[in-house]
Amino acid sequence: MSSAPASCPLPDPYTPGHGSADYRVSRYELYLDYRVTTNRLSGHAAITAQSCAPLDRIVLNLAGLRVLKVQLNGQRVQRFSQRGNQLIIIPARPLATGTDFSLDIRYDGTPGPLRGNWGDVGWEELTDGVLVAGQPTGAPSWFPCNDHPSQKASFGYTVTTEANYRVICNGVLVSRHAKASRETWVFEQAEPMATYLATVQIGRYDLRPLAFQTHDPAHRADAPHGSRGPVPQYIAAPPALMASAAAALGRQGQMMESFEACFGPYPFANYTVVVADDDLEIPLEAQSLAVFGPNHLSQQWNDQRLIAHELAHQWFGNSLTVKTWADIWLHEGFACYAEWIWSEASGQATAQQRATAAWQGLSSQAQDLLVGDPSPELMFDDRVYKRGALALHALRRASGDVPFFEFLRSWADSYRHGGVTTADLMDTADRAFVELPGFNARTIFTPWLYRAALPPLP
Repeated sequence: MSSAPASCPLPDPYTPGHGSADYRVSRYELYLDYRVTTNRLSGHAAITAQSCAPLDRIVLNLAGLRVLKVQLNGQRVQRFSQRGNQLIIIPARPLATGTDFSLDIRYDGTPGPLRGNWGDVGWEELTDGVLVAGQPTGAPSWFPCNDHPSQKASFGYTVTTEANYRVICNGVLVSRHAKASRETWVFEQAEPMATYLATVQIGRYDLRPLAFQTHDPAHRADAPHGSRGPVPQYIAAPPALMASAAAALGRQGQMMESFEACFGPYPFANYTVVVADDDLEIPLEAQSLAVFGPNHLSQQWNDQRLIAHELAHQWFGNSLTVKTWADIWLHEGFACYAEWIWSEASGQATAQQRATAAWQGLSSQAQDLLVGDPSPELMFDDRVYKRGALALHALRRASGDVPFFEFLRSWADSYRHGGVTTADLMDTADRAFVELPGFNARTIFTPWLYRAALPPLP
C-alpha cells in the first residue's frame, strides 16, 4: 500500500550514525520480557513506518542486543545484519517512495548503557531495578528505532517482569495482570514522542497521587478535550523514601498551575515523578515523567529549581522537540527560564535578579561558545542553559510581560507535539510582536545565540 510520502529530515550531524532520512516511523509497539536479577531482556518490536525514498535497505539503530528474527510486512526477511549500532534489513524487493510498511523484530541480550560524548546513556541497572535515560542517543540500547529527535511516533509498551517490582513507562497505564511470579504492565503513549524520550523504569516502588494545593481548582478549563481540574500527578518511590519525596514535591502542584498560566495547558494526560533508590548525578526527564535521586529531595532552591526545570521540559523538549540537536537551547534555555519564572511566582528572587546572577556568572567564564550551535561536545554545557534563558529574558524586557507570556502560550500551542527550530521561534516572535515599533526577533536573539561575546545584561 502506498500513499503520499512522509516528510523525513536529514540525519543529524551531532549524532552521526543515528537516524535515517529514508523513512519515517509512526508507531512503535514494544513487548519486553525482563528479568531484573540477571539483567536479561527478550524484546519484540512491531514498527509501523512509511518510506520517504526508494528503499533497498532499511537501517535502524540497535546496539548491544542480538537480533533473532525479522519480518517485513508479515514475511520473514532472510537478509539482515548488525554492524556497530545499526541493524540493516534487506527487503526481498525494494520499497518505492511513499510505501507503508511494517517491521516485526525479535531480539534479546543483556542491555546496558551506550557511551558517547555525554557519558553513559540508555538502559542502566540500578542497585535493585532499572533506569532508562535516553538523551540523546540511548534509545538503541533497548529497542530498534529510527533514532532522530524529529522522528516522533506513538508508543505502546507491554512489559513483563518479576511480580514484586513496579513498571513505569511513558503515557497512561492501560492494564496490569499477574501470573505466577511474573507481572505484565501495559502502557499507551498516544501523543507523538521522540525515541530518546522513551523510557522504562523498574523498581520496588509504591505509587501515590501527589497531594497539592492549587490557587484555582478549575484553572484547566481551557485544556484540550474539555478536561478540568488539576493535572493528575503521581509519585513513584521506594516506601522508605515516599515521605521525603512527598515533602520535596509539595509545591509541584503550584508549579504546574504557574506553568499552565505561562505556557498553556499541560500537553499530556498525567505527570509522574519517579524517585530511584540510588543517588543520581542529575535528574532526568522523559515524556510525561521525570526521575530524581534521593539526593535531590530537599526544600533548598537548588533542588526545587530542578523540580521546576524537569516539569517545564514537558512543554519545551517533549511536546515541542527540536528537529536538530544544534537547537538544544530551545529545550534547555526554556527550562532554565522556567526556573526563574517559578522563583518569581513563589515569592523568591525575581526573574531579573536570577538573570543578573546568571549574567555575572557567565561574564567570568570563557566566551567561546555559540549557544545556537554549541557542538556535540558542548550541547549540554551550562552556558547553553543560562545564555538561552537570558535570550528569553531579553525578549521579555523588549516586549513587556503581557505580550511575552502571550507569545510563550502561542509558541507552545502552535507547535504542540511537533518539531521546532530556532528559525520557527524567531518567525513566531515576529508575528506575535508585529505591532511593536521596530521589533525584530533576530536583532534580539542573534547576539545571545550566534555570537561568542556575552551581550550586555538585559
